[in-house]
Amino acid sequence: MPLSLLGLIVLIQFFYEFYYFLPLAFYKDPAPARAEDLPPLSILVAAHNEVKNLQELLPMLVQQEYPAPFEIIIIDDRSWDGTHVLVKEYMLEHPQVKLVRVKEEARYMSHKKVALFLGIKAAQNEHLLFTDADCRPVSAQWAQRMAAGFSAGGDIILGVSPYMRIYGFLNHLIRFETFLTAMQYLSFAKKGRAYMGVGRNLAYTKTTFLRNKGFASHIRSVGGDDDLFVQEAAKHSAVQIVIEKDAQTESAPETRWLSWWKQKRRHLAAGRHYKKKAQFRIGLFVLSNILFYVISGVLLGVQYQLHWVGVIIGVRYVALYCTYLPVARRLHDPLKWWLLPVLELGYYLNYIGIGISVLTTKKVRWK
Repeated sequence: MPLSLLGLIVLIQFFYEFYYFLPLAFYKDPAPARAEDLPPLSILVAAHNEVKNLQELLPMLVQQEYPAPFEIIIIDDRSWDGTHVLVKEYMLEHPQVKLVRVKEEARYMSHKKVALFLGIKAAQNEHLLFTDADCRPVSAQWAQRMAAGFSAGGDIILGVSPYMRIYGFLNHLIRFETFLTAMQYLSFAKKGRAYMGVGRNLAYTKTTFLRNKGFASHIRSVGGDDDLFVQEAAKHSAVQIVIEKDAQTESAPETRWLSWWKQKRRHLAAGRHYKKKAQFRIGLFVLSNILFYVISGVLLGVQYQLHWVGVIIGVRYVALYCTYLPVARRLHDPLKWWLLPVLELGYYLNYIGIGISVLTTKKVRWK
């Protein structure tokens, strides 16, 4: 019975790996759009005391090689660090840069969602591209390549936003978690089951936003301006994914375990509001992996039919390598093959801890 259960768990993982994930390794992005086919674009960045990050980001945004008209809207969300002064200085030399200021604190509502709503309201263009102040486009073609998803017929464009590589095991773990999340939401979207995107690299039309009544259904939730919005809007919108390197943004990762835990707690807290089908698909995948480690560990500990347990574990890891490594190459993620088992185990151990923390904590705050 324990051996059969372990085999069933591995079969469930095979289904996810070969039906959902592996096709992503062969995905081709929409062809680059001709200049005349690119729509006028509004790039939006919500910033709360991010003047140092904006000093690096703004030059990269104004230097985007976007052949159609575009504007850059910086939403100053209650900052007191001189964000608005910096943006106004840029506005003098770059007329495409615009400032939206949020001066009052929104009671009983997500500050970031209110800020984004005001920025979207101020946007002059139908097509909107979002990133965060601590993100960096990896190329001057970022906006152009993301907007190609609109030209291909998408209403919602899901991009990729990995974290920068720095020294330390925590960085490896953060980047693995980001890769695993991206592999899931991109693969599910490709199969017509979009349930999330990342606000660090996300685009959609203003019509899609208004048709979904913005963030109204989850305006009080701290997170969800990207994932909860996408899963709702995707029901009546065409979703396109863009994963090539030039279309990505990078973010500076957390360097302390506690800070990363707080960040992941916010993300998992938003998961409470996922649709039941999305919760089931994600939950079954995560649960199967956790049970794999628990059951295989117990069977190895009691030395129960070691030969067959070893065969099942070996076959499982062969399938894992045959799936994760090709997908990582397609996403331009430098996943180390020799670190994969360690990172996977570390990820699920942290997932359990963060999940328990979310369930036992009443309130999770943003900024």
